[in-house]
Amino acid sequence: MSQTVDFFFDFVSPYSYLAHSQLSTLDADVVLRPMHVLSVMKAVGNTPTSVTCPPKGRYAGADLGRWAQRYQVALKAPDMRTLNNGACLRAVLAATSDSARAATTTALFNACWGEGKTLLTDEDAITVVAAAGIDTDGLAERMASRAVIDQLEANNAEAAERGVFGAPTFLVGKAMFFGNDRLDFLREHLAMETAA
Repeated sequence: MSQTVDFFFDFVSPYSYLAHSQLSTLDADVVLRPMHVLSVMKAVGNTPTSVTCPPKGRYAGADLGRWAQRYQVALKAPDMRTLNNGACLRAVLAATSDSARAATTTALFNACWGEGKTLLTDEDAITVVAAAGIDTDGLAERMASRAVIDQLEANNAEAAERGVFGAPTFLVGKAMFFGNDRLDFLREHLAMETAA
């Protein structure tokens, strides 16, 4: 029986983009769990030090380039301060099937971090989704719905309750793996669980 991995991510996080590019290498069912990372960080008392600490921010820029080269993916940063990550998160949550959620997530990550597009509005996010060939009928209304907003808030609360403090975070039951650089540990854990 395949194991389940909860993938908590945010589009404002370049490391989430990098981790997302490797999901197909995991021998598990990955459940996409969009969250507003700054809300989760605030809830658990964390701060985005790569933003508040200039030397760490400069290091992160070089580090991201190394990971993009290793994964052979394009990396072009949007303006993270104005990117409407909430619109992107709600677009994923408003998708009508697992396959649409996966395709929407891929399209938005590629637009934001592969092409460096700063999506400012709900309509910008919907345009990206439509350009990827995904049906967007009713998407705007679903994105603005109370149900989708409540689901995002519920994801944030669950992430905080489960000990998430940043993005990306992978959870297999109670086992947590933070960052794209912990994927090897995640793979080892999945293999041990399968062998047990």
